[in-house]
Amino acid sequence: MYLVCGEALFDVFIQSDGARGNELAFKAIAGGSPFNVALGLRRMGADSALFTGISSDSLGQRLRQVLRDEGVSDAYLIASDAPTTLAMVGLDAAGSPQYSFRGEGCADRQLLAEHLPALDAQVRGLHVGSFSLVVEPVAETLLTLVQREHQQRLISLDPNVRLGPAPDIAHWRERVETFAGYAHLIKVSEEDLQLLYPERDPQQVASSWLNQRCQLVFLTHGSKGASVHSHYGHWSVPAVEVHTRDTVGAGDTFQAALLSYLARHDLDSPEALATLSREQIDAMLRLAIEAAALTCARVGPDLPYLHELERQSAR
Repeated sequence: MYLVCGEALFDVFIQSDGARGNELAFKAIAGGSPFNVALGLRRMGADSALFTGISSDSLGQRLRQVLRDEGVSDAYLIASDAPTTLAMVGLDAAGSPQYSFRGEGCADRQLLAEHLPALDAQVRGLHVGSFSLVVEPVAETLLTLVQREHQQRLISLDPNVRLGPAPDIAHWRERVETFAGYAHLIKVSEEDLQLLYPERDPQQVASSWLNQRCQLVFLTHGSKGASVHSHYGHWSVPAVEVHTRDTVGAGDTFQAALLSYLARHDLDSPEALATLSREQIDAMLRLAIEAAALTCARVGPDLPYLHELERQSAR
């Protein structure tokens, strides 16, 4: 089982103008990058749990219900009286999301060291990412967890930079580098690396993260596909052509597909990760690209199921 750590919130999309000039219609969808990854893992055939603060308000109760319905374990949820984070989402002409967060003091940020769980052998890996890496107190709590567990469990990282909750890019850079030092697998978007290191080539940055611990770095390029850096070298795979509705949740889908592949093939440990063949790594990359394409063809973070991926691969 993967323990996914970080925010759970509602993405709020502006649908249309209301009947009167002072009205707007909204659609709210349960989300947050770690929330999506945990849900996507279950849909793609891997056990998962979410470690986050969940509000006792009506939105928090709805988040719990979604996790329950999807089969994500609630054993690591921390109840909180703080409100639920809202991410206001607007889409640009290409369907890429632009976020504005209402999250200061909210439940998913309130994880403390005293909330850190004891983990048994059932938990094979930890995934961390997004703004929970940088906002306090959750950021320090997750770093403590990763530092405690990195020698015995697979650690995966997706920076998923969101400047709205934390606009200091230098702080983001420092925290991402710190977490990367404990990761065995990193997935990062080219857009994130351009924000973090505007004067460096993204491929060079990705390659620099490889070391004796970190065996794989996946770099996504949006509509141009994705690439991977490993001890076998670096190669790219083009995107699957789809009619893109929006790209919300595509990166989370990519991440969940990578981790679910490892879980389904009993490769979800640091030791097993180091034994992957080039063919297995390429299969992971292609699966993740196909999964992300399915999400892009839908509205919002509607991540695919394993049977949909299997049907897609059979075509």
